[in-house]
Amino acid sequence: MRSPDRFRGCLVGGAAGDALGYAVEFKKEEEIFGTYGPAGITRYANGRGLISDDTQLTMFTAAGLLLGTPEYSSVIFEGYPYFLAEAYRDWYRTQTEEYPLKHPAVKLSEIPDLFSRRAPGNTCLSALETYASGGGYGSIKNRVNHSKGCGGVMRVAPIGLYFCDSPFSIEESDRLGAQAAAVTHGHSLGFLPAAVQCHIIRKLVEKGDTVRGAAKEALDVLGEIYPSIFHLPHLKRRMEKAFSLASDPGVEDLAAIRQLGEGFVGDEALAIAVYCAIRHEDDFGAAVTAAVNHGGDSDSTGSICGSIMGAHLGYEAIPSYFKSNLELHDTLLSLADALCGDEHMVYWSHHAEIDPEAGLFAMVRRDFPEGQTYADYRRDVKKFIAHGNPDLSPEKIADMLEKAAGTVREAFDEKIPAAVTADGIASAE
Repeated sequence: MRSPDRFRGCLVGGAAGDALGYAVEFKKEEEIFGTYGPAGITRYANGRGLISDDTQLTMFTAAGLLLGTPEYSSVIFEGYPYFLAEAYRDWYRTQTEEYPLKHPAVKLSEIPDLFSRRAPGNTCLSALETYASGGGYGSIKNRVNHSKGCGGVMRVAPIGLYFCDSPFSIEESDRLGAQAAAVTHGHSLGFLPAAVQCHIIRKLVEKGDTVRGAAKEALDVLGEIYPSIFHLPHLKRRMEKAFSLASDPGVEDLAAIRQLGEGFVGDEALAIAVYCAIRHEDDFGAAVTAAVNHGGDSDSTGSICGSIMGAHLGYEAIPSYFKSNLELHDTLLSLADALCGDEHMVYWSHHAEIDPEAGLFAMVRRDFPEGQTYADYRRDVKKFIAHGNPDLSPEKIADMLEKAAGTVREAFDEKIPAAVTADGIASAE
């Protein structure tokens, strides 16, 4: 059963780990321990938990998922990869434009506090600049770059949450996690760890697994989903190292983390976070403290670890000093409740290999509203055009629909020629 406590714990826990690590991001170990003492940083700097771009993007991931619901979407339903790309583009605009935005995709963009640059990653910015300028968004099939940075894995926890206890299989939600990361990170070590993170979160919330058990299963499933990706064995070796170190009582946390890397790339960040979560599985504070006190990408490793621990232990188990004075705490709770309480979720079949140029219409709704016809669907498309999306002309939408018209028609079991469909959409007023 979907647990509001664990949904809240995951989002707030990730933000807490991010905020704790953000204060020491890019600092060398001697500076961290020299400033905060032998235990390192254990409380928010200056008593205020300021989030970084990690939590901002996690929130926009949640907002992108909610675009698939009647309550949150003012236009027609489309595929989740497209929803997420649109949400990430809104985040990019909060980093490059003034408040308020004109024609934002997600309601989250209406929050002034998110218009603050918190060391955003250059890879995310450059990839989303391309998309915002009219280019395509990245996918596993059509990779936007070769970055293996951790900017993909650190933001996908809401995907693991959202599809808990749903007809959407765990393999499908894992694939969507990888695709969400591939929007900006094209190297397999940039998007494969995101699939693992989604799997871990979902198993912890859905089945109450141990962190180790969920992580091991995630790697097995990943091998079935992407058996031929070249760097998968590298990721597995890194994770096996984390499992081994977590079982060795003779190794201190910092020494273990040094063996796993600095966390600036996806596989290292995930391995560090999982190590800390396994090593301190019953203690949220100890886990995130270990995850941030090193000389690498402290906010990202803290965010990933905090998401795992929050999903595992729940919101009520997070110490109060991590919840007090955490920036946008109440907004995070609202997002968690919206993800958890969506009783009208629209499920989609996610096909990672479909050309993103057809992404608007290629993701077929699993459950259509009762009584809806193909003509109703076309009417909704006309409403979308009338909505005035500045980046999509009627001709462009017609072209995208034509590419995927066969898939859409099949869902309705109607045999309408693609040309007729495209002509009808293009002539919409």
